[in-house]
Amino acid sequence: MKYLTRHGLAIMLGALAFGAQVQAQDFRVGFVNTDRIFREANTAKAAQVKLEQEFARREKDLNEMGTALKSASERFEREAPTLAESQRGQRQKALIDQDREFQRKRREFQEDLNARKNEELQQVLDRANRVVKQVAEQEKYDLILQEAVYINPKHDITDKVIRALNAAR
Repeated sequence: MKYLTRHGLAIMLGALAFGAQVQAQDFRVGFVNTDRIFREANTAKAAQVKLEQEFARREKDLNEMGTALKSASERFEREAPTLAESQRGQRQKALIDQDREFQRKRREFQEDLNARKNEELQQVLDRANRVVKQVAEQEKYDLILQEAVYINPKHDITDKVIRALNAAR
């Protein structure tokens, strides 16, 4: 009886292994490189242009403010030895206040830019994910990965996704 049980178990395991092998041949895996989508898809490029236009004026103002602050600081360094102590203190305090204001505005600009960039990239990613799902369904993929340590290039469907994204625009 033990022999029959072991023998039956061996046959079942063999059948399962054979079945898994057959299923593995039908199992399709794809990979999408989201970094490439963010760099190459027209929607991502359009989002970048939109952000540049949206923040161009503030960036220009910040650059002008930084240049003015640098000039004022250099002028103070040149003139400081000839200034009276009270004037030197007043100008130094004014420079410190200007620098503090400049740093605050620069920090706010960076935070606003990062928040808007994240919003735009999320929209691109949402659109890309819909396209990935369409490609997966049309081409009968079982699994699509977006991050991997290594991927064989034959499984990379990023070009298909980028073409589909660009065509949908």
